[in-house]
Amino acid sequence: MATYESLIKLNGSLGDLVFYNLNGKNIVRKKSGFNKNAFKKSPSYEKVRQNSSEFGHCSKIGKIIRQCLEVYIKKSDDALLYQRFAKLMTEIKDLDAISEKGKRCVKNGLLTEHGMQLLKKFQFGLIENLENSASIFEGLWDKSLVLNKDISFDELIIETINIDFDHYQSDHFKQTIQTEKLLNEYVFEKHFSEEELLLHFAVLKKEGKIAHMGFV
Repeated sequence: MATYESLIKLNGSLGDLVFYNLNGKNIVRKKSGFNKNAFKKSPSYEKVRQNSSEFGHCSKIGKIIRQCLEVYIKKSDDALLYQRFAKLMTEIKDLDAISEKGKRCVKNGLLTEHGMQLLKKFQFGLIENLENSASIFEGLWDKSLVLNKDISFDELIIETINIDFDHYQSDHFKQTIQTEKLLNEYVFEKHFSEEELLLHFAVLKKEGKIAHMGFV
């Protein structure tokens, strides 16, 4: 990009040059070599198309998960959360060994043990996660969150997140449990079809402040 001085004000293109005015300055630049049709069809852009498709998928999935947890995420005061969570979605997507390149997805990555562990390890800002302190057990009519006895809190929030990975939609159900006496196991209700891949997010509060939170 360069500026130019001329008695004639030019706007538009001339050959491979483009002329326009920006903030009172006359600007001239070369036309972009990007060709939209070539990007869509040319074999030389195949890898770029694959990466672009998977990047868009990861961004959308990350966004709908963050939207379900927005009220808690704000408390983490994590300026780089968007970038870190997008990177996490990409790492989980890369674990999809079923789909072909360009169609790998977060859901298949989460269905692996390693993928779910990556999700549980993720820490929101400086708030401690529950990776090594909590686990979920399935019952016939309900579920249980089992916690280590050394964790102190007075309020437990469990968010059950149901994601439609095909249509990029989500729904979530919140259950709050007040704790007068610390227990080892906390029963919460089942929601949504068990045939779906459900995510569980736990928030432990102490005197109104979040002490721990994360996927379990």
